[in-house]
Amino acid sequence: MPLSESQQGHRKRLREKLLKSGLDGFHDYEIVELLLTLGSPRRDCKEQAKEAVKRFKNLRGVMEAPPEELAEISGIGPHNAFGIKLVQEVARKYLKDRIIDRPIYRSAQEIFDYLYHSMRGLKKEAFKVIFLNNQNQIIDAADLFQGTTGSSTVSPREVIESALKHSAASLVFAHNHPSGNPEPSPSDKQITRDLVYAAAIMQMKVLDHIVIGDNKYFSFAGEGLIEQYELDFLGLKIKGVSEAKRRLYRAKLFGGLD
Repeated sequence: MPLSESQQGHRKRLREKLLKSGLDGFHDYEIVELLLTLGSPRRDCKEQAKEAVKRFKNLRGVMEAPPEELAEISGIGPHNAFGIKLVQEVARKYLKDRIIDRPIYRSAQEIFDYLYHSMRGLKKEAFKVIFLNNQNQIIDAADLFQGTTGSSTVSPREVIESALKHSAASLVFAHNHPSGNPEPSPSDKQITRDLVYAAAIMQMKVLDHIVIGDNKYFSFAGEGLIEQYELDFLGLKIKGVSEAKRRLYRAKLFGGLD
């Protein structure tokens, strides 16, 4: 059935508002409604959008919902569900491509945007490593570990081996807390310190470790902890740790990696 005059006016106002000021001031259901109009341009999509937001709690829930569950909502169907999934994946790729070859210290917010978009909906912890060259430009990013990312599961040896394969000069680590609280645990601090030490032994630099929570994050560098761990490692060298002890610590970290 064609849109009524009032429905056409409503849709026109939404589009004009978007073009003028972006998504600021939009309700979640209005954003979903606009997405649905791309696949159903001749049909009113307000009620389907409201139903989707009600079922999946908010915009984020709708965007991350399995397509088959979205398609179950009357009036959405597989065509629109595919469209929403496509928009999500395009946004994910855009944010990743946007940070490639950019100096990390000039685009920290872009990196967080990418990390948050790609990691916020995960039900389990995932440990990501971002590899950078000697100009602090991002080379690539990889998920190396899943589960509880503590000192028992994150292997410095595997991190360094992966960094060497990418010819990385520096590294950024990130993992998510499904609880939504980004405050680092004692285990998070322990593995970060071990990774800073391991990188220093191999003449690499750790720039940051970011813990992703619910719309917020904790930055080890921002809180001064990366610098503290670097100074701790430097202190070991200044105090004249013997070569034998350093080799033992290296063996502990890397399992004998030369």
